[in-house]
Amino acid sequence: MMKGNAKRQAILDTAYRLFLELGYDNTSMSEITSQVGGSKATLYHHFASKEELFVACMTAAIDKHVAGALASLSTDSADMVSVLQRFGENFLQFVCSSDMIAVRRQMVAEASRLGVGKLFFDKIRTIANHVAVFLDACMASGKLRRGDAMLAANHLRGLLESEILEPMLLQALEPWPDEAEKNASAKRAVDAFLRAYALDDGLKQRE
Repeated sequence: MMKGNAKRQAILDTAYRLFLELGYDNTSMSEITSQVGGSKATLYHHFASKEELFVACMTAAIDKHVAGALASLSTDSADMVSVLQRFGENFLQFVCSSDMIAVRRQMVAEASRLGVGKLFFDKIRTIANHVAVFLDACMASGKLRRGDAMLAANHLRGLLESEILEPMLLQALEPWPDEAEKNASAKRAVDAFLRAYALDDGLKQRE
């Protein structure tokens, strides 16, 4: 019999799969319990409601996939431009993966349920905070123009997402871009970001 963390993870894995396959409304706590095994009381011991379980599933998926992108933001490297490019590439591979497209659609569809949207937004803000810390360090060292680091992080994310994510979400882009196309899109986004925030030396380095 599974106990503790193993049981919780089994619930998360099963619920995540069902939410993506069936949608929120068609996924019941009874069905999750049936597939995981055990009692509904055990399920509610770990998660007080379906809304709480839904948020936990989706944010756990984001945490799992975003780790690689955030790990590329190293302040130890002297080559800020290469770091930003690597982050942009990793970020687009993350947000444009089939799993994350499905998660984003679920997030928007269920945003009005009992604060679910705010919880997701808080998760996005947490990710943005990591990026802002890196950008603030670049500003402090004179590699970027001084400004609001969180705003700059939001600008960077907006540029990265603007070209291909929206048409993918709306199923208006066929076929989906491959890795090389995502990397090229990331380069165009980082170039635009640098034109706004980089000092002249940074722009010359990019050319």
